[in-house]
Amino acid sequence: MEREELIIVDDLEKQAWEILKKSIIYYQGRPVGTVATCDASLGDLHHDHCFIRDFASSALLFLIKGKYDIVRNFLEETLKLQPKKSQLDAYTPGQGLIPASFKVVSENGQEYLEADFGEHAIARVTPVDSCLWWVIILYAYVKSTKDISFALQPEFQQGIMLIMELCLATRFEMYPTLLVPDGACMIYRRMGIYGYPLEIQALFYAALRAARKLLICAGDEEIVIGIDNRLPLLRDHIRHHYWIDMKRLNQIYRFKGEEYGESAVNQFNIYPDSIPYANLAIWLPKHGGYLAGNVGPSQLDTRFFALGNMMAIISSLASEQQSQAIMNLIEEQWDDLVGEMPMKICFPAVEKEEYRIFTGCDPRNIPWSYHNGGSWPVLLWSLIAAAQKTGRSYIGKQALEIAQARLSVDHWPEYYDGTRGLLIGKKARRYQTWTVTGFLLAKELMRNPEHLALISFGQFDSENPSQSCEL
Repeated sequence: MEREELIIVDDLEKQAWEILKKSIIYYQGRPVGTVATCDASLGDLHHDHCFIRDFASSALLFLIKGKYDIVRNFLEETLKLQPKKSQLDAYTPGQGLIPASFKVVSENGQEYLEADFGEHAIARVTPVDSCLWWVIILYAYVKSTKDISFALQPEFQQGIMLIMELCLATRFEMYPTLLVPDGACMIYRRMGIYGYPLEIQALFYAALRAARKLLICAGDEEIVIGIDNRLPLLRDHIRHHYWIDMKRLNQIYRFKGEEYGESAVNQFNIYPDSIPYANLAIWLPKHGGYLAGNVGPSQLDTRFFALGNMMAIISSLASEQQSQAIMNLIEEQWDDLVGEMPMKICFPAVEKEEYRIFTGCDPRNIPWSYHNGGSWPVLLWSLIAAAQKTGRSYIGKQALEIAQARLSVDHWPEYYDGTRGLLIGKKARRYQTWTVTGFLLAKELMRNPEHLALISFGQFDSENPSQSCEL
C-alpha cells in the first residue's frame, strides 16, 4: 500500500512540474518568469502576465531545484522596469516602485516587456507588495547561490535603496507601519483592509530584514540607519498592538475611550463595542492567539488573515511565544482555518450589511468566496513553512495530505469556496501557476526543512543590528 501511495505522489509531482514548465515565459530566448495561469478559457486580460507576488513561490521552488537562471533573469528584467526618476505627474508610477506584473509583447519582430503598475488592475490599485516581494526574492537568490556579487552590482544596490527610500519616506503620520490603500496586496479588491493591513506589515518587515543584509552596510549610510531604527519599532508595534489572545481580549474589553496624552492605555481609541467579544471569547483557545488584520484610529480588525500571520512567523516579526500561540490556534480551529483545503485567506467572512459596506457589493467577494473567506491552495507553502519554523511539522504534513488528495482531481484551481473549502471557486481559473508551485514548494519544505533558510529570519537583535549584515 505504501509503495502505491508513493507512486501516486510521484505522478502528482510530475504532473505539477509539467504544468509549471508550460507556464514559463521566455523573453529574447531566456526564461524570465511564469504566467499567472495556463487556463486561458475565461479570457482574462491578465492571464498571460507574470505577477511579482505570484512568482515568489515559483522563485523559491526554482532556487531549491538549482534552476537559478530564471530567477536571475526575472530579477534583472523587473529591475529594469523600476522607475528611476521622480513622478512626472500623479498618474505615473513613483520612483522605486516595482510593477504588479509584466508581459512579453512582440511588435514588428521585436520583443519588449510591458509593465503594469496598476493602470490595468481592478480599481487601479498601486501594488505596494510588489517591491517588498522583489527584495525578498533577491535575498533568497543570493542566499541560495551564495553569489553576493550579484546583489552588490551598482544597479541592484540602487534598486534596493530606491525601494527603501519609498518605504521609509517622510509621511504625514508617526507610526512605524506602512499606510496603504485597500487592495494593495494579495487581497487586491476592496475588503476593508485600507490603513495598516497585517500582510503588508509582515512583508515590509521581511523586506527590511532582507535589505539590511543585501546592502552589506556599504550602501547609503542614511538608509542603513533608517532600517536599523525602523525594525525594532515596527516589530514591537506589531507584537503589542496587533496581538489578540484571551489576556489581551480582556484588556481591550475594559478599555476606556477618549483618552489623551502619553499615559493613554487605549492609544488608538478603540471602542470596545466594535469588537465581537462573544464570538472571539468562544473561538480563541486558552493557549492560542494571532495577529489582528489591521490596527488604526478607532480600528481593530479582528479577522484572521493567513498570509500575514504566516509571514510574521517566518520572518520572526512575531515572537517565539506568539508564533507557537498562532500555531495552537490553527490546530484548535482546524475546521475553520484549514478545513478541506489549506487554507482560508481570512476568517471569518464578512456577511450581510458588512459584506455590502466592506466590499462594495463585489460579486466575486461574496461571503466564503475569493478574498472574503475563500480557501487558497497557494497558502499551503506558507503554512508548512510556519509549521517547520515552530517545530510543528505534523501540522504541515496533515495539510499537505489534504491538498494532494484534491488539487490534481480538481485541475489545480485558483481558489475554493464555502465555509470549509469544499467547493471549487465559482470563478476560479484552472491550472493556476501559484497553486501548482505552492504545492511543489510545500513538498520540498517538508522533505528538507533547511530550505526554509531562503526566506526565514531569526530574531532581530536591536542591541547589535550590525550582526544582521551576515547572510
